[in-house]
Amino acid sequence: MKSLRLFSLLDELRAAKHPVSSAVLAERLGVSVRTIYRDIASLQSIGAPIRGESGLGFQLEAGYFLPPLHFTADELEAVMLGMRLLSARNAGALHDAASRAQGKLGATLGDAGRELLRHMPMMAVRRDNDTDKRAEEWEKLIRLAIRERRILDIAYNSLNQTRTRRRIHPVGMTIFDDAWLLTAWCEVAEDFRNFRLDRIDAAEDTGEHFRPMKSRSFKAYVASL
Repeated sequence: MKSLRLFSLLDELRAAKHPVSSAVLAERLGVSVRTIYRDIASLQSIGAPIRGESGLGFQLEAGYFLPPLHFTADELEAVMLGMRLLSARNAGALHDAASRAQGKLGATLGDAGRELLRHMPMMAVRRDNDTDKRAEEWEKLIRLAIRERRILDIAYNSLNQTRTRRRIHPVGMTIFDDAWLLTAWCEVAEDFRNFRLDRIDAAEDTGEHFRPMKSRSFKAYVASL
């Protein structure tokens, strides 16, 4: 159907960081280049902010946001299962955020979509886990610190029961089956360090912000593994 093809074309452009040529789009969607040009014109005629770059391709105008218009069954199940896993794993702010996100998602899908979400035969069950309960005390503060590049002063109890105080620059967080792990740049070690949230005894926002540096980013840490 043409409508599904248009949605798929928008998805391709939404995901692209750089202009995409008509030939590449045609190959990805399994249609002719002429069809791509016609579909681009159709989308532009209904207000889609698509810009054509001579010799480069097409891209969405910067500063515009297009909400998802269509989910495949696999995509919808992936999104819902992820939110249900998070809701089951966390009883704090992320649990509430996941619940609100499910409501917003349902609102964008119409009556049929809401019914599909409500009766989707997938569930997530939380295993009673003391580490999760202890981690929840700090996860909201830490997520804010990562987002706004805030320097934190923490008291940390390591696995060998050594208690230390650290000034850290939080850059990322990883959720494992049995722990929430914070990755931060430690001013004392002058290097990346990982801290389990359930082993943080105290955490305080210093009111200071750290300057973003590529060499101290979460991406740089992951690349070093």
